[in-house]
Amino acid sequence: MYDYELDNEDKELKKVGLELMFMTPEKCSSEKGITAVELAKRVGLPLETVKKKLSILKDAGLVRVIGINPKYWKFDEYNFQRIDEDDDVYRLLCNFEDVDFDRYFQY
Repeated sequence: MYDYELDNEDKELKKVGLELMFMTPEKCSSEKGITAVELAKRVGLPLETVKKKLSILKDAGLVRVIGINPKYWKFDEYNFQRIDEDDDVYRLLCNFEDVDFDRYFQY
């Protein structure tokens, strides 16, 4: 399936994936999406870690990249709705047990 092993508790991948999943246009500096640098600052992870996690999400078909320099990243809602429910990345992102939704929404 994928050329990497997904740890069931890959909290960094989940953090990056959920941030992109709940990213609204108002939170991005560009209408094209968010850069890896901006995303790293938002999630509080090293840039290299964020880039690795973005690569995993891209391989899974859950994020799109627009442009070359800089690259803008966007969550692909269309592919997310069509991904196999047994997919490891899908199950990781849909496990909301330890998710603080206040981080993503303002009520």
